Amino acid sequence: MSVPAGQVWEHGEPYERYVGRWSRLVAREFLDWLAVPPGASWLDVGSGTGALSATVLEVTSPASVTGVDPAEGFVAHARAAVPAATFVVGDAQELPFAEGSFEVAVSGLVLNFVADPGRAVAEMTRVTRPGGAVAAYVWDYAGRMELMRTFWNAAGELDPAARELDEGIRFRALDGDALESLFAAAGQVDVVSRAIDVPTVFRNFDDYWEPFLGGQGPAPAYVTSLDEEARTTLRELLRRRLRAAADGSISLVVRAWAAQGRAP
Repeated sequence: MSVPAGQVWEHGEPYERYVGRWSRLVAREFLDWLAVPPGASWLDVGSGTGALSATVLEVTSPASVTGVDPAEGFVAHARAAVPAATFVVGDAQELPFAEGSFEVAVSGLVLNFVADPGRAVAEMTRVTRPGGAVAAYVWDYAGRMELMRTFWNAAGELDPAARELDEGIRFRALDGDALESLFAAAGQVDVVSRAIDVPTVFRNFDDYWEPFLGGQGPAPAYVTSLDEEARTTLRELLRRRLRAAADGSISLVVRAWAAQGRAP
């Protein structure tokens, strides 16, 4: 599963405005589900802006947290934002750590963007001590990732070419069952999966729309590729589609699929 050129996540601030604020809510639910005892050594694979690493530090009382990400811009952002963790540049498919280096290996919202997600899960399993927890979650792009689903439905109606970029089409296969299959293929035991739903409340339409102007990720990159007339047409279609409350706020839901297992 490859990512088209120009769509790789690299810059921290645009990501935070777009989905980072919501990924933090999912991270907390995810960690509550894992229920790892205090004092563990954690690896965050595809650590991005450090959202999951920061949440690990906040809620699990770990002995250590190490994050690894291929994007130097994300690593720099995470180092500044989460100084209590260690962040290094590296590839999820070839982790720069010895076997059994960590007691827990996790990955948040990354496996969809890895060329070979099975290899990444196998690497997470390799660097986790026997009996340690290995877990990951990804957005439900084809279903209840509503802030993106609403966007791509509208974009696809106006421009059939937009459907080629729609994560819901490109990443449809990676749901709970698919994650379980990846984990089992990596040799993990006691594998289970679940959906994690969190509310996303936007102050108003501008709070929803403006992050799409940041150019970071497939949907924002598509918006910035449009001319002014096409961009305005898309914006106004979305304004009509999104139902606002009396105070102007817009309430949506985002869903992630999560799986966990134990290293053999």
